[in-house]
Parts: sequence; structure tokens; C-alpha cells
Amino acid sequence: MNDMSDGYITADGRQIGGVLMELKNITLKFGGVTAISDISFDIRQGEIRAIIGPNGAGKSSMLNVISGFYIPTEGEVWFKGYKRGPMRPYEIAGLGIARTFQNIALFDGMSVLDNIMTGRLTLMKSGLLSQAMWWGGASKEEDAHREKVEKIIDFLEIQPIRKTPVGRLPYGLKKRVELARALAAEPKILLLDEPMAGMNVEEKEDMCRFILDVNDEFGTTTVLIEHDMGVVMDLSDRVVVMDYGRKIGDGPPDEVRNNQDVIDAYLGVAHD
Repeated sequence: MNDMSDGYITADGRQIGGVLMELKNITLKFGGVTAISDISFDIRQGEIRAIIGPNGAGKSSMLNVISGFYIPTEGEVWFKGYKRGPMRPYEIAGLGIARTFQNIALFDGMSVLDNIMTGRLTLMKSGLLSQAMWWGGASKEEDAHREKVEKIIDFLEIQPIRKTPVGRLPYGLKKRVELARALAAEPKILLLDEPMAGMNVEEKEDMCRFILDVNDEFGTTTVLIEHDMGVVMDLSDRVVVMDYGRKIGDGPPDEVRNNQDVIDAYLGVAHD
């Protein structure tokens, strides 16, 4: 991987663009507990950026800062060259930030298709009344959004279950539906919180393939938290390593793998 002024080139020859989001000196406190302590790193256009660390390292808290769910106690979040202030969830979605969750957050009684359609809500222009009464362009707009969703369904190979209520699906397929719903929002940054958690080997292989395909097909910038180090090292372009709320490593997978602080953290070596 060679550094470039506006990005870098990966080992497999992919061109990664300039900085899309920058986190500057982020500190997050809950009362007297410091979850994140003075961490800075950037996320570049088109890369797969992993955040790893032992349990309790602050990874999910950092993902919540990136998504705008948490407002940092100190520090700044810059997105596309502008400092981001406090925002409501729908405003964050409107910026092009979508996510999946560690614990699946889908509507069990709704079909796969309808669950994925909810990912298009922030992109719909028709007013609530016209949608409810099917007036004006609401019908045509829904048809256009449905067409987009059908393409995602084809892309993620879930056509056979498109009309199945999500509550009837096995865990691995629910994870894929959640990914589809996030993609339906056409995100500029896709946040994946432990996308392989609870999966068997075959399901992990499928999810890895889809994450790479999403990056390749749509150029989607992806930030993921994942405990499976094999997955992280195979998927990621760059890795941030956290331990006890601090950043102890940041760089390409091979560099992070050989970082003694990272090795100590994962081996459980006592801290002085």
C-alpha cells in the first residue's frame, strides 16, 4: 500500500480516494467513565476501514460517534470537509450514513421486501398524505423505489425469500436482509456492527463476499467492527485498534498484525 496525497493505492491495486470523514481528538465520557480517550483517525472514500479491539475497548461507542448517535464530550467530527454538529437521526441518514446493528433490528412481522423498502424512506419526496391516499406521483415514486430495492434483492441473492416475513428467517439470512436495508438508503458510509456475529463458517464466507462486492460494485465506503481477526485481515484496507478507550494501532492489516501493543492487547498481557 502506497500513500498518496489524495488517498492511497491498496495492495491489490485499488485506488482509495481522499478523506471522507475525519475524527479529531474524540473523547466520550459517561459520567465518570471514559469510553473513548482522545482518538483521531480518518475514513477515506472507497475503503473498508475496520475498528477492532478486545471486549470493552470502546468500539461500539466509536461507531455510535461516527453515526451521530453519540455526541463526543470533546473533539470534532468532520464529514466531507465540514464540521458536523449535533444532528437528528433522520438528518444523519440524509447525509448518507447507514448502519446495521450488533443485535438485529428488523420488523419481524413484515416481509423481506417491505423491510428493505423502509431503507428508502429518507429518499422519498412525496408527502405523507399523498403516500397514504396514493395521490399524485406517490404511486410512480414507490414503483421507482421498489425497482431499486429489487435490484438489491437480486444483488444479495435473496430473491426466494423476498415475500417471507423476516421473523421466519434463520439468523444468517436476517443479517443479509439488514445489510440490504442499509444499502437501500444508498449510503456514502456504511457502518457494520459485528456483521459476522453468530454466523457459521458458510454464512461468514457469504457475508464477506457480499461486503467486498458492495465495495467493488458501488464503491461504498465501509466501516466495520468485527471480532473475527481472519475476516478483518482479509477484508480491510486499514485497521484502527482500540484498547481501554485508547487507540493503540492504526494502519494496513499487516502493519497492525505485527504491532506489539496490539499483540499484547489480544494476548491479555498485563498493563503497567
